[in-house]
Amino acid sequence: MAEQEFDLIIAGAGAIGVCTALWAQKAGLKVLLTDPAAPGSGTVSGSAGTIATYACLPVNSPSVISGLPKLLTSPDSPLSLNPMHAVTHPRWMLSFLRNCAPSRVDRITRDLGALLRHADDGLSPLIEEAGAQDLMVANDALYVWSTQSAFEAAKPSNEKRRAQGVDFEELSPEQIRDLEPNLKLRPYRGLRFNGARHTLNPQALMERFHKRFLELGGQWEQQAIDRCSPKADGVEVHLADGQTRKARKFVVAAGARSTRIKGTGAERLPLGVERGYHVMYPQQADLISRPIGWAEAGFYATPMAEGLRIAGTVEIADLDAPLNPKRIAYLSRKATEMLGSLGQPTAPWLGYRPTFPDAMPVIGPSPASENILLAFGHQHIGLTLGGITGKVISALATDAPAPLDLSPFTPKRF
Repeated sequence: MAEQEFDLIIAGAGAIGVCTALWAQKAGLKVLLTDPAAPGSGTVSGSAGTIATYACLPVNSPSVISGLPKLLTSPDSPLSLNPMHAVTHPRWMLSFLRNCAPSRVDRITRDLGALLRHADDGLSPLIEEAGAQDLMVANDALYVWSTQSAFEAAKPSNEKRRAQGVDFEELSPEQIRDLEPNLKLRPYRGLRFNGARHTLNPQALMERFHKRFLELGGQWEQQAIDRCSPKADGVEVHLADGQTRKARKFVVAAGARSTRIKGTGAERLPLGVERGYHVMYPQQADLISRPIGWAEAGFYATPMAEGLRIAGTVEIADLDAPLNPKRIAYLSRKATEMLGSLGQPTAPWLGYRPTFPDAMPVIGPSPASENILLAFGHQHIGLTLGGITGKVISALATDAPAPLDLSPFTPKRF
């Protein structure tokens, strides 16, 4: 491709990048989307597929500190921490623990809740634009607790959800079994998140968005971006193959790899990664009718087009560390406890949730240049927040005011 001038170049074709590209192209901008991998094939592809507008509670919590020894040593823990990673990343770990303080958790919950209230406004127009309604299911979502102690401990957090406008009802064991009779797990209590949606195939959803982006005139290059050079009137982007592209604005939406693009200002931000896993049971999708999260076990079971997906857990380790077979074994074992014998799982998968120590994304201009926009760090809810983040970044790319308060998510907060 000969060198061209673009209104917007986007690095990253995951949920954030693809949604940003489609919003910007809809707004009439000349957009180039780039990624070394196929659109939607990264972390979003292996997600639980939930549009989790109820997920305003951060991973940070006071209970993490009190329960840390058990969380890190129990083979039944949904959390795994590589000790060497912790030793070599002390600032991130200490900052994460500081953000487990009750006052900080309350603030994070309010800020995430405010952003999540706009999630459907960002995502639903894209689903309609791309004709992707067939990939969506609106059948609510369940979250279940298997022990009284865990449910009682979660009550204050659930009330924080309600304070953020999350619509849910508490369910008895009998009500849960009426909704999902194939559960073998004996639930103590559950929550039903009314109006919650999920996608039957998150990668196919992103592919549908990408296809519509191209139909509207968007341009795509399956290339990595090595670095960028801010200029007075825009940004010069240097591709890994030595070519350059120019744009008025440049968006960094490369998820966990965002800080590896030099010259963006993102390199100085404390981005970590929560590695997540999934296994698939191709013949078992009909066992349940909606996503079911098991609170104590830290995962979701989601019925999808390709089968039943068991997705979740948190592993704090290096981005480039190999797949941990113990995490796969954990999910397989817990899936059996939840739903009985499922057969042999297929397609063990590892993905990389980009996470800041305060569990909130960065959305807004980079400290390095007003012409560089940062949009990453959405941890567990990138699919949910992709649409509204894209809508916001599209507005900023036209120098229009943001449609919501971005001050809690400014990259300058670090």
